[in-house]
Amino acid sequence: MKDVERILVLGPHTDDGEFGCGGSIAKFVEAGKAVYYAAFSCAEESVPEGLPKDILLTEVKKTSAVLGIEADRLINFRYRVRHFPQYRQDILEDLVRLRKEINPDLVFLPSKDDVHQDHQVIHQEGIRAFKFTRILSYEMPWNNLSITTNAFITLSDAHIATKIKAIECYQSQVNAGRNYANEEFIKSLARTRGVQSHSHYAEAFEVIKWLIT
Repeated sequence: MKDVERILVLGPHTDDGEFGCGGSIAKFVEAGKAVYYAAFSCAEESVPEGLPKDILLTEVKKTSAVLGIEADRLINFRYRVRHFPQYRQDILEDLVRLRKEINPDLVFLPSKDDVHQDHQVIHQEGIRAFKFTRILSYEMPWNNLSITTNAFITLSDAHIATKIKAIECYQSQVNAGRNYANEEFIKSLARTRGVQSHSHYAEAFEVIKWLIT
C-alpha cells in the first residue's frame, strides 16, 4: 500500500461509503492518504416526511468531517434515487472526469452482487471508468444476496469508533429505523470480518482489480 496515496470512494447515495468502508477511510486518513468521497445522490425522494429534502447533504458533510475527509475532497452529485439506470451515460462521464481530476491509486465501489439498481450502475460504470486502477468492492449485507470476501483491511478499536460516530451523523436514517445503522450491527460485522482475517476488527472487500508496481 506504500504506492497508494490517492483513494476514491464511490457511494451511490450519501451514506453508502461510510457503511461499506468507513473504518478503512478512517485508517487511510490517519495514515496521511488523500481520501476523496463522491456520492451520486442525496436520495431526496427517500427522505422521511417532515425533514428537509436535502438533509442528507447536510449529514454527509458532518460525517465526512468526522472521518477526516477534507471538505474540498467531498463531491456530491444530485442524481435521482432509484433512477440511475436511465442516467447511466451521464454517470459514466462524471466518473471519467473524476478519474482525470483525481487520478486515484485505489477505488472503492459497491459489490457486483448488490441488488440495488443504483448500486449496480455505480459498480458497472465505475469499473468501466477505472479499468486501469486498483478496485475493491465493499459489502452491504442487507443488499447482497452473496459476496466474495477475498480482501480484508484490519481496523483498530478507534477506527470502528470513528465509523460508528460518522454513521450516527445520519440521524435521518438512524431515526427512520434502519436496522443496520446501529452500533451493535456495525461492531458485530467488523468482529466477524476480524475473526476471518486473524485480527480483532476488519472490513471485507472483493478484489475487482489489483496492480503491483
